[in-house]
Amino acid sequence: MAILSWSVTASGVGVVTLDVPGEAVNTFSHAQSGELWGCLEALGADPAVRAVVLRSGKRDSFIAGADINQFVAFPSAADAEASSRAGHAFIDRVEGFPKPIVVAIHGTCLGLGLELSLACDYRVASDHPKTQLGLPEIQLGILPGAGGCYRLPRQIGARAALDIILAGKSERAAKALKLGLVDEVVPESILVATAVAAALRLAGGDRVRAPSRGIQAALLDGNPLGRRLVYRAARAQVIKRTQGNYPAPLAAIDVIRTGLESGKEAGLAAEARAFGALAVTPESRALVGIFFATTALKKDDGVEPGTAHPREVAHLGVVGAGFMGAGIAGTAVTTAKVDVRMKDADLARVANGLRAAIEVPQGQLTRRRINRFEFERLAALISGGADYRGFARADLVIEAVFEDLAVKRTVVAELEAVLPAEAIVASNTSTIPIARIAEGARHPERILGMHFFSPVDRMPLLEVIPTSKTGPDAIATAVRFGRRLGKTVIVVADRPGFWVNRILAPYFVEAGHLVLEGTPIDVIDRVMVKYGFPVGPIALLDEVGVDVAAKGGVVMREAFGDRLAPAATIDRMVAAGRLGRKTGSGFYLYHEGHKTDPDPKVYDLFGVKPLAGADPGLVTRRLIFPLLNEAARAFGEGVVRSARDGDIGAIFGIGFPPFRGGPLRTIDGIGAAVVVATLEELARVHGERFAPCDALRVRASTGERYYPAT
Repeated sequence: MAILSWSVTASGVGVVTLDVPGEAVNTFSHAQSGELWGCLEALGADPAVRAVVLRSGKRDSFIAGADINQFVAFPSAADAEASSRAGHAFIDRVEGFPKPIVVAIHGTCLGLGLELSLACDYRVASDHPKTQLGLPEIQLGILPGAGGCYRLPRQIGARAALDIILAGKSERAAKALKLGLVDEVVPESILVATAVAAALRLAGGDRVRAPSRGIQAALLDGNPLGRRLVYRAARAQVIKRTQGNYPAPLAAIDVIRTGLESGKEAGLAAEARAFGALAVTPESRALVGIFFATTALKKDDGVEPGTAHPREVAHLGVVGAGFMGAGIAGTAVTTAKVDVRMKDADLARVANGLRAAIEVPQGQLTRRRINRFEFERLAALISGGADYRGFARADLVIEAVFEDLAVKRTVVAELEAVLPAEAIVASNTSTIPIARIAEGARHPERILGMHFFSPVDRMPLLEVIPTSKTGPDAIATAVRFGRRLGKTVIVVADRPGFWVNRILAPYFVEAGHLVLEGTPIDVIDRVMVKYGFPVGPIALLDEVGVDVAAKGGVVMREAFGDRLAPAATIDRMVAAGRLGRKTGSGFYLYHEGHKTDPDPKVYDLFGVKPLAGADPGLVTRRLIFPLLNEAARAFGEGVVRSARDGDIGAIFGIGFPPFRGGPLRTIDGIGAAVVVATLEELARVHGERFAPCDALRVRASTGERYYPAT
């Protein structure tokens, strides 16, 4: 089936429209690039055609990149390298095309899409917010493999290119113009006409002026000594950020350096070799798996297809104007652009909540993601009061009150008295089973949990928790609304702690035991950051709030016994009023709200002295293997529907290292038998809380995996 069509204007410009049938976005495979080249050859041979314009037939996408399915099909590094070389050959042909080629970019222009654009003569982009240009391959554990590592630095300079490639980020059209990544930015309505005019100018002999990069860029990018400083700084930054766990960014620096210092042939050869080697690494396989998992979740409503009629949420109610309630309200107006009505016990709390909620769109304004008019429009969507006025038109209400069962039941009863017949009630509880909250409700089929993570506007995960009585309409409505909020949504069973807090509990428990034994706080956190977490468990406790962890610990101990009983560290910290960042004192010292060093007084509180030496390997095993054990146990109980959901929940919910693929994939990588043996050894030395669960023992004996072997 053809992926493109073309026509020739009266002025002699061939306008080629790319439109992959049946797909929301354009992606390219080798076969599709062959079809495009065949079209270009035909236009090149037509004497009536003076120039070519490439555009997209998709609504919000130019070319989103290469077909990711190709990456998992490479049986060896040599095959991946050959694919990269084939990409080079295609892009080189485009670059050497005898007639001017202008690209008209609207929507996403990523990966191979940008690499193709860089080989063309002129780039015109729309000023629409959805127009984004970038090379995100690093996020898949690889690097740009169709000439991006060579052409981007030559187009915009080494510093700017490294910034884009190493972060895998994309830039809006205005920033792309400033960088020299595009040549013109115009409204979408005149995009193609502008591109055609540019093509005619080039056909008439006009030359494209090189972008001006400024004096500093010239000093650093324009000579070998300056570039050496750039490479050195980039390498140091990557190692600091990744702890050396991701091979792709360091490889990209070397490839970019080769291309700039040794020329095109050497640069493209280095790019192909590095692409081939990286494409078959465990890190890339794990990151590609995450990509496919998140893509699949965007189409998964959490119920059997065809069984639900999800409700469109236009009006949201939020009960509780504290930190979480305000975060939910602010995110809802900013991302989903829905009308939000907040309610709390008194007007002073409501006022504080409204102020905090408006900070979310205010942040968008500050970062220039929206303009002043858009900010005022979003801010006007939020209102509040001390009663339930305005809730009669709510489609969905999220309660975010105190973690107290009686209070939550009271809120449910009050809501059922004022809400319309089809409205859904969701509880943002982190540990209390939803079925207990719904006891006595008149419409339990419309009650479920929506567990957000703090801070709501930045944390990407949402757990939707139905009870055995929750109807499919309510589940699908909550899942779809979560996606509108920009969240990755997993549906989990109604068990204490749900999924994320359940597997996090033993991690926190063991961190507390290590501190009580005198393991230095900074060692514990540093070891876990080295393992791949964004922060260590002690720093995370301070962020979450030690009192919040204590309340959660009570629930977990009641549900699962002494195995998940918090160490004495937590209660002593709460008794001392050391609750973490929010009180300015926790395990760490804080200066103007910013974490500094561990507080030596904490050791006095526990009556221990920090050990002079600690075995990083043992610390890692004591923290990670209980988490793996709990993940296996909870999965065996059916807390998550699939290994996919469990691993995505851990990565997006607690920052489990993405390059490891999640706890269940990590068990597969280590081997269940090795995990069991390690836990048994830890149990012999440190106690029965490490005893491997039955579900893990069964997998160890049968060799069963969570994922098919690759």
